[in-house]
Amino acid sequence: LGALEFSLLYDQENSSLHCTLIKAKGLKPMDSNGLADPYVKLHLLPGASKSNKLRTKTLRNTRNPVWNETLVYHGITDEDMQRKTLRRVEGLGISVCDEDKFGHNEFIGETRVSLKKLKANQKKNFNICLERVIPVDRGGDIEERGKILVSLMYSTQQGGLIVGIVRCVHLAAMDANGYSDPFVKLWLKPDMGKKAKHKTQIKKKTLNPEFNEEFFYDIKHSDLAKKSLDISVWDYDIGKSNDYIGGCQLGITAKGERLKHWYECLKNKDKKIERWHTLQNENHVASD
Repeated sequence: LGALEFSLLYDQENSSLHCTLIKAKGLKPMDSNGLADPYVKLHLLPGASKSNKLRTKTLRNTRNPVWNETLVYHGITDEDMQRKTLRRVEGLGISVCDEDKFGHNEFIGETRVSLKKLKANQKKNFNICLERVIPVDRGGDIEERGKILVSLMYSTQQGGLIVGIVRCVHLAAMDANGYSDPFVKLWLKPDMGKKAKHKTQIKKKTLNPEFNEEFFYDIKHSDLAKKSLDISVWDYDIGKSNDYIGGCQLGITAKGERLKHWYECLKNKDKKIERWHTLQNENHVASD
């Protein structure tokens, strides 16, 4: 079926996984001319949605393609690097396919890499023979709603909390086209009236939206410890109620990373602290 050369690098500080597809050799001929039009498709396992599939460009009429193309997954944490390898099939699935203009794209071969094998911040090179379809065990997967990258900073100069909604990754698809039209809502509780709520712009047809928006809450530092920040991600629908994708709550009553993030913000005034948070599927009423 041929061999594939690629490298993987887990950038711990930026929570990203870089996969550089270098080249393939001796791919199976797929077309009548004895050649192929190969491209490479990546998918993170477990998880089957469009949100975690990436692909290279297609190279025409070759069995020995050279891509030298880097594809990046954002929002990959240390926990993911461990967890995405509980079973043999988990990790990064890499498929090489033949693009067909008129019919279905055809599968050439694939390989799997367990992410546990990677050391943080160390590039690892692979040269692997492609296999036929490796069966995927879908059992026992937790339904993933996605993740959100949030920054918090208490500004002494402005006398308030600045919340940054940076981006989301691998959101659950809510629309029939396999995508969502996501936006994020913030609510500082217990209520401070209308000033407690903010929302980002809507990003159309994406499961990996970049927002890069900041919101300001006029609040005394001493009052922050009594507050919780409710963050929810929604799929915008015209003419009917919006679908809830997932959310998380930061504050003193939170647990784990969500508590840690809030605590670090309270402790380090005037310092912007960014953290990834996993979205939970807590049932919400339809958004306003």
